[in-house]
Amino acid sequence: MTTYTVTIPTDVKLLNSNSRLHRRKQAQLTKGIREAAGWVAKAAKIPTLDRVEITAEIQPGSKQRRDPHNWQPSVKAAIDGIVDAGVLIDDDANHLLKVSFVLGEPHKPTRLVLRIHDLSGAVVHGH
Repeated sequence: MTTYTVTIPTDVKLLNSNSRLHRRKQAQLTKGIREAAGWVAKAAKIPTLDRVEITAEIQPGSKQRRDPHNWQPSVKAAIDGIVDAGVLIDDDANHLLKVSFVLGEPHKPTRLVLRIHDLSGAVVHGH
């Protein structure tokens, strides 16, 4: 199985489910994450993939306890960006089979890394 990596640049502010932002500010941050993910995917020359699983690795700014799934808004925006870049035809259940969240080693500032596992051609039960 081939795995491609999309690392969101650290100058892009991430969204957390616990953030309480005005919707205009949230939309602005969402757009920034989406565009950054698309640029990184295009620069990496990731081909169009038919079916994938994605591991979203949150590399927090410190070792304090974290809930990696709280970065779901950032992960959703980044996945939309890789769809925009043509890596996935769509992020529906036929193309994106699973998204999992893991906590990585600390990184200052906090960083989001998507690991895109290519399942195109693999036999996947239930799909």
